[in-house]
Amino acid sequence: MPKNKQKNIEEPIPKDLFDILACPLCRGDLEYTKDKKGLICAGCGAKYPIEEGIPVLLPPKGKSLKYYQ
Repeated sequence: MPKNKQKNIEEPIPKDLFDILACPLCRGDLEYTKDKKGLICAGCGAKYPIEEGIPVLLPPKGKSLKYYQ
């Protein structure tokens, strides 16, 4: 196996869904974590898990949604 060949990790969320996801706290863009088992907000840094291919976009405890205030 060539040493420059990297292990291909499949995207856990379909691209068309991933493209419309946003952070519920600041509405920032979301990116995959390195292991692709979660999402992290590029704006505020909030982290969200992906469970069975479904992003769990609940705000961390103690934080509220800006657009509900």
